[in-house]
Parts: sequence; C-alpha cells; structure tokens
Amino acid sequence: MIYWAPLFHFYQPPTQTPAILMKVANESYRPILAVFDEFPLARATFNINGVLAEMLGLYGYSDVLNGMRKLSERGQIEFTGSGKYHPILPLIPTEEVERQIRLNRNTNRLYLGESYQPRGFFPPEMCYSKDIVAPIVRARHEWIICSGIACPLGWPMDVVHRIDYVDEEVAVFFRDDILSNKISFKDVDGKGFIEHLRQMHQGEGDIYVITAMDAETFGHHIQHWDKLFLSQVYETLTPSADSSGVMREQKPLADQHRKLFEYDKSTDAGEIKIVTVSQLLDIFPRGQKISPRPSSWSTCADDIKMQNYYPLWKDSNNPVHTMQWEHLEITIDITHKAVEVADIPLSLEFASIARNALDLALHSCQFWWASKKPMWDINMVYRGLTLQREVMLNAYKAVSLSGCKPEVKKEYYYRVVAGRHICDQITDYLYTD
Repeated sequence: MIYWAPLFHFYQPPTQTPAILMKVANESYRPILAVFDEFPLARATFNINGVLAEMLGLYGYSDVLNGMRKLSERGQIEFTGSGKYHPILPLIPTEEVERQIRLNRNTNRLYLGESYQPRGFFPPEMCYSKDIVAPIVRARHEWIICSGIACPLGWPMDVVHRIDYVDEEVAVFFRDDILSNKISFKDVDGKGFIEHLRQMHQGEGDIYVITAMDAETFGHHIQHWDKLFLSQVYETLTPSADSSGVMREQKPLADQHRKLFEYDKSTDAGEIKIVTVSQLLDIFPRGQKISPRPSSWSTCADDIKMQNYYPLWKDSNNPVHTMQWEHLEITIDITHKAVEVADIPLSLEFASIARNALDLALHSCQFWWASKKPMWDINMVYRGLTLQREVMLNAYKAVSLSGCKPEVKKEYYYRVVAGRHICDQITDYLYTD
C-alpha cells in the first residue's frame, strides 16, 4: 500500500487587502472545499493560520470556516497548529514563538470550534531550527513537519523519525519537496502524479509520501488547478457522492479534461490510500532519533552549506533584509520594556497597544516580498515597516509615561532614534531601487 498524505497551507498576511482576500476565497478556498464535498473519502491535513481564520470571520467569509469545520467533523481533514501571524519562528525570541502558538490555537478554536484539535504542527514556511522544538512540544503537539531538505538521513518512507526534547519526543515528517514543487508549478498532471507515486513503491511493504503546498496554488496561483489536478486525482482514487452524501459512481470527466487525464482505475487505485498526516503515526513504526537541518521549504543544499538557512526571509547578502531585522529587533526590545515598566493607566494602555500590534508586525510576508528571488513588492515591504513603526511609537510612549528611571527613558529614546534612522534607510531604498 502507498499512503499519500496531502497537506494544504491556508494563509494570508494581516496586511492583505480586502480585494485580494475576496479573490483568493473565490478562486481557491471555496473551490477546494467543494472538491472535498464531492469526494467524501478524500482526506487531507489543513493548516490555517489564525490570522486568516480571523479575517475570514470578520470580512464575511464564514462559509469557508463552516466548510472547514464540517470537513473536520466528518473526519475528512485534520488541522495543525502554527503561529497565528505566520512569523519565521527560528528568527524570533522564544517567548514570541510561544505567544504565537498560543494565539493561533485560541483564535482557531474561536472560529473553528471543537473541530480544531491539532495533533501536528506546521512551522510557517516550514522554517525549522532546534530552538523551536521546545515550544512546540510544550504546546502538546505530537509531530512537526519539515521540508525534505531538512532530513539528515536517507529518505524515510516506511518509518517515522523522532526529535528528542528532554524526557519527551516529537515525531518529525518530511514533505517530498520534488513532488510538491511539481504540483505547485504545474510540472505534473494528475496521471503523472499517480504514476510517480506508483513508481516510488518497490513492491515490498507499505510506504508513505507527504506533499505540502499553499492552498492558494489550487485556483488562485494556477487557474482551475483545483479541477484540473485535485478533483481528477481524488476522482481516480476515491468514490464521490451525490447531494445527499450517498456514495455513487464517478461522473465522467468533462470532455475537455478527459484527454488530460485518461487513467485505468481498475488496476491501480487500490494501491494508493489517502490519509491525514496524523494517521501515519498509527500506521508506521518509529524510526531513529534525529536532528533535522535548519531550513525552510525554499532552502536548497547550497543555502545550507552557506548557513543561509532562510534565504527568502533573512539573507545576509540582502541589505533590505538586514535593515528589516535590525528594525524589528529594536521594536521587540522596546515593546518588552514597555510591558515591563508600564505602571499607570495611560502607560498600560499604550503598552497594550504595542504588545498586540507587535504580534502582527512579526508576519513573514514583509521579508518575503523583499527577497528579490524574484519577489519584490515595495508596498508589502512598506506595510510591514509601518506596522513596526506603530508598535515602536506606542511602546516608547508607554516607557516615557511610566515611572521608570530617567536614564532608562533616555536609553530607549536613543533606540527609537536608531530605529527611525533604519526606517528612513529602508524607505530610501524603496524609493530608489
């Protein structure tokens, strides 16, 4: 048996515009849910970051949330944990990692109810380092998923390796980067995908394969890919249902699609079973205790050799990245000080504003859009910078109004000045480059 565990990552940044959110919901989220409604035996693991769940709930897309909830209640999907605002977890302080995980759980429980019971953890952008293991384990997650490039051993297909943490351990899964990217960049059709799975099996024992990609791949990034790929794969591997939910024979594929996906189900469908990632824990034995490599799902072997583990978010050769992180470090520092020293109502109010705004200001997209590989969007970079500036403004206001010593206020004002200088440098770069 070949066990295929697909994972879909649903996320939009807190700086996303309502127009784009509507476009993505219509082109991707709703069509994906419709696929799962059509094929009741389809299975998948969903990661939805709390920031997106919140935006969907506030902006009138409760049908998407309700659809996810129903799929979970029917056992078709499982949810994972993550960081609410999609920060690059290895690059922020541990206390911020813990807070992001907690906020994510609380927000998703609010919008998805009791159906949100994550066993596994999806680190944003699959950015992994050993420093994030402790918060993940302490939040009671049983497994974590990493990019395939993070695997330090031979490729695991019939065992589940483990990461040690004190007296506990967490299972670690690795996505098939090659196969996932083939789907993401339309380099394989449904027939080719299933054939690829079959060729991976050597005829001895059970194996598993995990694919993971942005949910927005299906319909938004690639138009109609929810139908031209996802529906066709599920149609081959599972029965569908009529409007009452009763299993029925498959409808013939539309004529314009049939040439793309002629496949003999009678011989091969039984060899492939679709499961959630967590189900793999119950099927396959435990492997070795390992230490995955620091990496992301956009990291290559050369990046690891150069210790450039997160190249699209913190590339040492990218001057904008360098300045962004310097500015964010100052912002985090002043916010923590504000929370520490605030002691009167007005100071506490500004500290609270800064503390809550900092959660949003950690989101990853501001760095991704500054990577120039080839992503470069001055507006997304600037929106992220504006969020950080708002945090810094309120944080220092809290410090200045508090009863802390004058020399502390002076020290942190100098940090504000340094942050303002860095902000101006970034802005100048956006104007001129």
